[in-house]
Amino acid sequence: MVDGAVTLSLCFNGLSVIVSWGTELLMPPLMANAASGMAVDDQCKLKFLELKSKRTYRFIIFKIEEKQKQVIVEKVGEPNQSYEDFTASIPADECRYAVYDFDFVTAENCQKSRIFFIAWSPDNAKVRSKMIYASSKDRFKRELDGIQVELQATDPSEMDLDVIKSRAA
Repeated sequence: MVDGAVTLSLCFNGLSVIVSWGTELLMPPLMANAASGMAVDDQCKLKFLELKSKRTYRFIIFKIEEKQKQVIVEKVGEPNQSYEDFTASIPADECRYAVYDFDFVTAENCQKSRIFFIAWSPDNAKVRSKMIYASSKDRFKRELDGIQVELQATDPSEMDLDVIKSRAA
């Protein structure tokens, strides 16, 4: 190395990525595949099955517990709760996954239901949180067999009732 020269190195160490500038560590090691390291608590699958087959719940809100490296059930909504109750249960400034069982009547007057998966990633959430939720979403969705409609929302207007109604048809 030439005297006074600065080097940038990217080192791959197992599943971690280490970024340094010379001898100074610029970023803490990052998981190269955060999705594979994020477990799904059995309660998530159990509650989803109860929503899907027994219609025990109207909605389920899921949260990633970073310290435990797993997705957990944060809240469930009773069958009689409204869409407004559901949206009020989602934190305005934190990422969440949610499932909502939406009942509607078609133009032909048929009663139907659609199970929505909503990935809530508000603009004002922490960047790290947005990255973790985005990288874990596909794996988590695979654990929930029976999702019919997926919705990505960064602002409350992107998941208001009119959007849900239009996507259900």
